[in-house]
Amino acid sequence: MNQQLSSPAAALAQDSINNERLQAFIASLATFGGRADGGVSRETLTDIDLASRRYLIDQARALGCEVMVDDCANLFFRRPGQRNDLPAVLTGSHGDTQPVGGKLDGAYGVVAGLEVIAALNDAGINTLRPIEVVAWTNEEGSRFGPGAMGSSAFVDPSSLKGYLDAVDQNKVRFSEALRVALDSTPDVPRCAMQRPMSACVELHIEQGPVLERAGIPLGVVTGIQAVRWFNVTCHGSMAHAGTTPMDERRDAMAAAVALAQKLYDFAAAEAANQLRLTLGRWQVTPNSVNTIPGRVDFTVDMRCLTDSVLDRFEAFLRGLAAESNDAVSLERFFQRAPTHFPRPILDLIQTAAERACTHAGLPAPMSITSGAFHDAMYLADHCPTAMIFVPSIKGISHNAAEATDPRDLLLGVQALAYTVTALANQAP
Repeated sequence: MNQQLSSPAAALAQDSINNERLQAFIASLATFGGRADGGVSRETLTDIDLASRRYLIDQARALGCEVMVDDCANLFFRRPGQRNDLPAVLTGSHGDTQPVGGKLDGAYGVVAGLEVIAALNDAGINTLRPIEVVAWTNEEGSRFGPGAMGSSAFVDPSSLKGYLDAVDQNKVRFSEALRVALDSTPDVPRCAMQRPMSACVELHIEQGPVLERAGIPLGVVTGIQAVRWFNVTCHGSMAHAGTTPMDERRDAMAAAVALAQKLYDFAAAEAANQLRLTLGRWQVTPNSVNTIPGRVDFTVDMRCLTDSVLDRFEAFLRGLAAESNDAVSLERFFQRAPTHFPRPILDLIQTAAERACTHAGLPAPMSITSGAFHDAMYLADHCPTAMIFVPSIKGISHNAAEATDPRDLLLGVQALAYTVTALANQAP
């Protein structure tokens, strides 16, 4: 890795990023699903999304890339290397948005990858390994659940079968939307999933306030938090709101509120460990103004980079349920261990980011943990993987107001160019 840290080709690639072209590319992609409020509505595999994919295909081909698509409609744009028999270096992100999202979440990483290829072309740099830019399918999970379908299916192709029956709010099955997407690109050859990759680097907006609050323009992402999701049900008895004395009620909402407070207190006690707790979806039965709730269901989202902290929290939650004499039941329906990115790639990104920040006269990058899921979480199970963050103004994302200073967007792509080029020149 020492040769990577002092790579002349990587430095030249970093210096060849064209900011005007980058900003124009971001703006152009944002017109697909663009809204009057500045946001973007481009849910996965909709007509708008398919149109944006065709735009990306045309842009990639104009840069001399080979375009490929796999069985989950993940798009790959490949720049050949001197040794095309070697596994490629992968970068990119996703092009789909929330129903009302911004122009950067996901899309920035895809555009950044293509700008890196354009810069390599401008500089006349031929890398040893191929470089591929990917646009993953359905990272957001807003139209079809779960999210990150494309990246998870690429890493584990057997999971695709389980996604095919997912249905959107209009009763369209994912299998049908996928068929339409693949049929829309008859000119794009099919490639295999689970193909070997030598490394993967994803550039993304932070989607939180940490970098901006610290006045730092780039973040070296050390890992992604572990997460556990639960359904919690509090059982009571429906009764008339006006005739039932308070001391004779079995009010499920009262039980749920008391339980929620205990969970928040536990989370506050673990604040130093950066435990994050969200009690998200609430359903009250019968949800009537004059009936005592007989049942309350809510979800628990707990996240932390340290799994042992989540072990303690889960034990506490299960203990409360056990003490309730069957008044509280719970089910864990999702769990993901923490993702820790490997030190050699982190060191390389640190060097790349420091060089970009120094040349711009800005503070050095900082290490940061991702609290959100990203496609890189799944790629980390497949090849050495890491991420780079740029700040989000006011920490806003999944919102039309999502924005990042153009200066920081440039720095992120410069750091990516250095990193990807150095990795692509790594000998086997």
